[in-house]
This record gives sequence, C-alpha cells and structure tokens, in this order.
Amino acid sequence: MVDDSVIAAAAGLSVTASLPFLLYGAWIMIDAETVTWNVLTHHLRYIGAGLLLTTVPIVVWMVPRLFRRLSGLAVIHAFLGLQAYALLAFALTGIFRILQAKRNADAYEDPDVDIDEIHEDMGHWRARLRVGVAGFMLLWLCAWVTGLYRFYSIHVAPML
Repeated sequence: MVDDSVIAAAAGLSVTASLPFLLYGAWIMIDAETVTWNVLTHHLRYIGAGLLLTTVPIVVWMVPRLFRRLSGLAVIHAFLGLQAYALLAFALTGIFRILQAKRNADAYEDPDVDIDEIHEDMGHWRARLRVGVAGFMLLWLCAWVTGLYRFYSIHVAPML
C-alpha cells in the first residue's frame, strides 16, 4: 500500500501544477482585445485543465480524509476552498449569461459588436464574472498556502 504522505504529495503537486494553467487562462482573456470564439475556446482549455488538476485531488483525496484529521487548520483550509468554489459558481452565473447574449447577437463572429450594447444587463454580468474570478483566485491562493502548511505539519515536520 502506498503511504499517505506520497499520495498527499501527489495531490499537492497536482493542485500546485494547476496554478500556471489558471493564471495563463486568465492572461489569455486579459490580453485579448476582442474575445472571439477561438480566444474563448483557447482560454477554456487552460482553465479546464487547471480546474481538473485542482478538483480531482479535492474530490478523490482531500474531502474523504477531511474528518480523519479534523483540526482548526483543516477547517480553515476546507472553508477557504469551499468559498473559492462558491465564488467560481457565482462567476459562472455571469459567464453563462454573457455567453448566451453574445451567441444570440453573433458577437463571436462579428468582433466589431460593442459588448455593452448587446444587453442592458451586460455590465452586471461582467461585474459578477470579475468578482467571482478574482475572489476564486484569491481564496484559491489562501487555501493553497494553508494546504501547503498542513502538508508540512502533517507529513514533513514529524520526520524532522
């Protein structure tokens, strides 16, 4: 049987490896002057890979073991991660509406369309998207740092 420390390290490495994907996926959207369908799908490939590298270890490894080593730090770590995903869900409510409005207006095919003119609620949806994504990344980073400290205190420090 594989030691828990090895699996915890693999889970931590997977979550850590997701950070460049998430950041580059965000950079694609920040850097794009006009978001075409190709830019959107390119962005979603990186974001999807980043979320997969984060979510699989959470669901497969971390959540089932949460109550085995329940401590104050574990609760903080879980709370920060749960709040990050809640803000991601909040962002998805804006993303869905923006995608729907842009598809209905053929704004992905015609880059000259002013996105704010497509729908009267576009500014509200874009604000939801920005708040959700920024909040997700901030809380994801806090949960990641907390998780690194938990890994160190559970699996590394006892060996020293």
